[in-house]
Amino acid sequence: MFRFFSFALCAAVAPLHILHAEPASSSPPARKQLVVVSFDGAHDNRLWEKSRAIARKTGAHFTYFLSCTFLFDKSQRSTYQAPHQKRGRSNVGFAPDKDDVVTRLGEIWLAHQEGHDIGSHACGHFDGAKWNEADWDAEFSFFRAALRDGWKNAGAAEREPKEWQTFVSNDIKGFRAPYLASGKALADALKKAGFVYDASLVSKGPVVPAQSDGLVRFALPLIPEGASSRPVIAMDYNLYVRHSKGKEDVANGPTYEERTLAAYRAAFDKQLAGERVPLQLGFHFVEMNGGAYWRAMERFLTEVCAKPDVACVSHREAMDILAKEKKAGEAAPEAL
Repeated sequence: MFRFFSFALCAAVAPLHILHAEPASSSPPARKQLVVVSFDGAHDNRLWEKSRAIARKTGAHFTYFLSCTFLFDKSQRSTYQAPHQKRGRSNVGFAPDKDDVVTRLGEIWLAHQEGHDIGSHACGHFDGAKWNEADWDAEFSFFRAALRDGWKNAGAAEREPKEWQTFVSNDIKGFRAPYLASGKALADALKKAGFVYDASLVSKGPVVPAQSDGLVRFALPLIPEGASSRPVIAMDYNLYVRHSKGKEDVANGPTYEERTLAAYRAAFDKQLAGERVPLQLGFHFVEMNGGAYWRAMERFLTEVCAKPDVACVSHREAMDILAKEKKAGEAAPEAL
């Protein structure tokens, strides 16, 4: 599975859409500091279990951006036709067998019941920067059908939870583009497909998610990292490329873990003492450099999530919290 994953992430990436951070004020506001952690791909069942255990330990809620080809085994690959690709092709592969799919469907359901946010990472992890609206429509339709018919396709229709269809219809509201590559046609296709937020942007430092094109837009921030404090996207793969040039270096994993944890702490502390803009951190269901980045994430969340002025939330929860804050601010009387 890692071979597929490495190929997918190392392929050419379209230019990223980058937002700019607002300047911080001199004193922190009264609102809580939000920490928003997400996982792209959401395939390895062992890491589903591990991430849910971390959530229980820390009190966090996560967002899982699912790649839908992992709801089909290799014998079913011909059912998938990605835009402008050969039928049955996926940059991240498929599930090894139907038992693996059934386990994954169960993990998705348990995560949903535990308050986590399940979003879409499309299906075969292709660069859609040049896709038109019809291309995205086809990808989103296949994603929705893959979830809707997942239990039946895996030969386990009798195990489908009673509320599964309601969940698929009503609760998949967020999206992150593969490679963070989003073109002009994406926004209209997202709205048509019923999504309410897009987490495909990158920002020069943490920014407050804003309404744009009828969607709430989330951005992974650039954060200072390492002895020279060079900015890097706050995602495990980008750290992996910086630290070991995208090749496994388990021997130096503890060093990379400490560097990553220090970067997370510094980014968090800056926001906690400043504007308290939500801090977003991204991960994948691959433990790169011997699990250095997942270990740093678990240690970081263990430190911060229990603080009384911190909330470790999913994208959906962050969106709702920020909307309530905005509404309350607009309703507050002006100071004399």
